[in-house]
Amino acid sequence: MEFKDYYKTLDVARDATQDEIKKVFRKLARKYHPDVSKEKDAEARMKEVNEAYAVLSDPEKRAAYDELGQGNRPGQEFRPPPDWDAGFEFSGRGPFEGNAGDFSDFFSELFARRGGQQGARFQSRGEDHHAKILLDIEDAYRGAARRISLRAPKVDDEGHVTLAERSLDVRIPKGVHEGQIIRLAGQGNAGFGGGAAGDLYLEVHFNPHSRYRVEGRDVYATLPVAPWEAALGASVRATVPDGAVEVRVPEGSQTGRKLRLKGRGIPSAPPGDLYLVLEVVLPPADTPKARELYQAMARELAFDPRRGEGAST
Repeated sequence: MEFKDYYKTLDVARDATQDEIKKVFRKLARKYHPDVSKEKDAEARMKEVNEAYAVLSDPEKRAAYDELGQGNRPGQEFRPPPDWDAGFEFSGRGPFEGNAGDFSDFFSELFARRGGQQGARFQSRGEDHHAKILLDIEDAYRGAARRISLRAPKVDDEGHVTLAERSLDVRIPKGVHEGQIIRLAGQGNAGFGGGAAGDLYLEVHFNPHSRYRVEGRDVYATLPVAPWEAALGASVRATVPDGAVEVRVPEGSQTGRKLRLKGRGIPSAPPGDLYLVLEVVLPPADTPKARELYQAMARELAFDPRRGEGAST
């Protein structure tokens, strides 16, 4: 197998910048593209240019190629030494997305999947994926098993972009909080050259809830109370995300007062708190008896809720 000098193929210096390499590639692509070129060997030259660009435009492949190619000349018989790529960390395929069979044996020997133990093998870990998922607040209290559906753009055989959907069974840990990342190992992009698949990272958010509001690990809920419960004090039953609880409404409470239930927020170490925000709800004056009671209160209590606001203008 002959050594290929990709720098010579693109006619660029070995210290050429990535922008310079891209600019030269575009120029050569216009010159040798089989659909427009009048050169006799346009197809073969375009194949060589594509292969050189696939390596030199990818910083990781280029670094490996530069180290491997030291002291080698174009056309020289070449075999990569065993484990030549040890110590290189490849994060992805870079710009090369096609079939390695489109390129030379030299490229395949360095960067493509092959069977057996011949020479070295390029391995690339698949790219990680990220997605946002919506959970119910109750899931954070109990943990849950959920089937989630994800959509990802995909280019079909005709070049159109479509959405491909897949479903995954996910175990939601107890105590999950807003913004937490759940990692699903191996559920990202498939690896290349036998490399491991990437991971899928799910960012947790909560569905809007009619009663609960989450701030960090603290949970807020509105607790409706009757006027006499707020005025006289009372023990009332409140529904909370993990069940129900008896709470004491202090005498003289007003709308907006917070009752703190320590440690009853989202479970964690330490757990958050649950705040019950009181809302005094007036019964309607929709019966003669109810109107009579309100009229008696107006006469007997002499209560002015606007006292202290000053004279009106």
